[in-house]
Amino acid sequence: MLRSMSELHGFTIGATDGDIGTVKDGYFDDLSFTVRYVVVDTGGWLSERKVLLSPIAFRKMDWAAQRITAALTKAQVEKSPPIDTEKPVSRQQETAYYGYYGYSPYWAGDYLWGAAPYPYLGTGPTLGAADLAREQRWNWAAKAQERADPHLRSAQAVTGYYIQATDGDIGHVEDFLVDDQSWTIRYMLVDTTNWWAGKKVLVAPAWITRVDWAESKVHVTVTRAQIKASPEYNPAREVDRAYETKLYDHYGHPRYWRE
Repeated sequence: MLRSMSELHGFTIGATDGDIGTVKDGYFDDLSFTVRYVVVDTGGWLSERKVLLSPIAFRKMDWAAQRITAALTKAQVEKSPPIDTEKPVSRQQETAYYGYYGYSPYWAGDYLWGAAPYPYLGTGPTLGAADLAREQRWNWAAKAQERADPHLRSAQAVTGYYIQATDGDIGHVEDFLVDDQSWTIRYMLVDTTNWWAGKKVLVAPAWITRVDWAESKVHVTVTRAQIKASPEYNPAREVDRAYETKLYDHYGHPRYWRE
């Protein structure tokens, strides 16, 4: 199921022995557009320190109660490697983080999360050979060569970036829709108010040709005419597979899922 990234803001993170804090942001990697960490504000508990938590640690997502239960203790979080969330997180820092928690690095395997397509640590669904065969493999070595300096991006910081179609601006990023199993960003929610009043549209990261991080602009391989004629997006309705099929067929792009 697809979930709004902005919905996560304010969610309480509960450890096995008490609450850790609340979600303030999410970091995604700029190669796969997958959320690798949530930024948690620990409040007065750790002198207003912010920490990163990987979805690998999550055991239960209660969207109604706005609560995430993690398989961690407060002591583990307190002693975790310090990371300045105001600065880009380096691979060296990620390596120290994964080593501390004993996780298998997501960038060291055949799938989106390294050894598996999902960020589970022993409590997720059992995946057989047939299940893995259906999943898209992710060649991190090859992908990393496409960009000289891949690193993590703040979802909050990228919100507001302009979206540039092949023939002009179409709006700005308002939110992200995330797959609640893989934590992959499936769509950017684009507000077209400044160009075409009253409509919001979905654009998939797979349609991005390049991102100008310095200029806060995302270039996508769609036209303004295609945007205007795209299947109507209703924020009040769930994005189901039928809608996604219409969307991908409209733009003529290959679907991300296997039939």
